Amino acid sequence: MELLTQQTNKLVIQVQAQLNQLGKDTGQSQLELEQQIESNILEIFSNSEKLDAKLMKEPSHKRQSAKLKIDQIKYDVRHLDTAFKTYLRKRKLKEEQERAREELLSTSFTTNAQSGETSIMIDHSLQHHTRLNRANKGMDEMLDSGSNVLASLKDQRMSLKGVQKRLYDIASNLGLSNTVLRLIEKRGTQDKWILYGGMIVTCIIMYLVVSYLR
Repeated sequence: MELLTQQTNKLVIQVQAQLNQLGKDTGQSQLELEQQIESNILEIFSNSEKLDAKLMKEPSHKRQSAKLKIDQIKYDVRHLDTAFKTYLRKRKLKEEQERAREELLSTSFTTNAQSGETSIMIDHSLQHHTRLNRANKGMDEMLDSGSNVLASLKDQRMSLKGVQKRLYDIASNLGLSNTVLRLIEKRGTQDKWILYGGMIVTCIIMYLVVSYLR
């Protein structure tokens, strides 16, 4: 398990360096780099699942330390995956904007002498360009908001863990029954599902807003 943890941490560091390299290469080199990043991120996710399976086989005195390492890897890979997907979305928007600009510049115009009327087919391109800019701005705002929400949720999660530990300590000192302890743990599980539900609803709202802006 220790060897797999070290290999996975090396992959995390490698992906971080590759993300910093994005945008500096062009053409085929850039595509190959993106494919490598995607492959490495998938491998990290796969290794995280393997580590979870191996965790229960660890001795009890090592289990807590090993779990902290696995949780850190999961947090890092989610952050890297989000950063990579954000880069891909921005690159796609940029390509669409460049394509719209090229189409606009290549639009041919006919004069009155040729057709009897002035035919300027630029309204659609301008509207499309405006929608792309609005969608790009809205996406950036939502990503910033989502990043702030995730950071806040992480802080709250750490705080709740600390509170839960202190409650367990206090309960042990007061000699509370196992039934009360189980009720406290059940409440913590319910809070966790409420948190996950809120995150899912937030993601759905972000998707609907992006779909509307497009």
